[in-house]
Amino acid sequence: MASRSEILRTLNEWLAPENFQDYCPNGLQVEGTGEVGTIISGVTASQALVDAAVEAGADMILVHHGYFWKGEDQAIRGMKRERIKRLLDHDINLVAYHLPLDDHPDYGNNRQLADVLGIRNPRPLDGLVWQGELDSPVSPGAFADLIGKQLHRVPLWVGDGPAEISRVGWCTGAAQGFIGKALDAGLDAYISGEISEPTTHTARECGIHYYAAGHHATERYGVQALGRALEKAFGVSHRFIDCDNPV
Repeated sequence: MASRSEILRTLNEWLAPENFQDYCPNGLQVEGTGEVGTIISGVTASQALVDAAVEAGADMILVHHGYFWKGEDQAIRGMKRERIKRLLDHDINLVAYHLPLDDHPDYGNNRQLADVLGIRNPRPLDGLVWQGELDSPVSPGAFADLIGKQLHRVPLWVGDGPAEISRVGWCTGAAQGFIGKALDAGLDAYISGEISEPTTHTARECGIHYYAAGHHATERYGVQALGRALEKAFGVSHRFIDCDNPV
């Protein structure tokens, strides 16, 4: 067992949420037991994940997408009530880190996605957008196949870029609006989780390949790396549960 307060102190030291202007509170969102032996991680604190964590005897749920987003209805009712009630009934802590987890140089979603896709020399480009290189140039179709194989989800590929891809930019989640940063850097391709109607025209008219690889699919990996780090640091049990989402 480990102290919840010590785990939270360590997470805040690692992720430095005070450096981000985010859309939700980072850190402890729902308070549970003060002693933690089992951590369940997942992408989103959905009812399915909460129920799975209860079944697993979890003391803490660690996620990328938690609750209390800016602009949402603040009332605790309906879906939100059911999720929070289940957590409180079973004394489970809910801990969430959003932008700080995207950006972390070791545990972050962007850093971890580079490892999954085999992108060399991953590094920040501008803000939350990262860049890197492939081991050798590949065709746009072959790169789409690689993304699909590694993320277990066929990406939506649009655009009219170079015949071969070697320099890549990416930002996990709903970051299609940052495609201009990849264009400004002269990259061959840009990867994110989602796509908007204007993204297609930008990719076609400005000469870049765009891959919408799935919001959930691109953000599976940071929370797993963070959970493994807590397991190593505190001797607690950690398990990732993937409640799949096609978006």
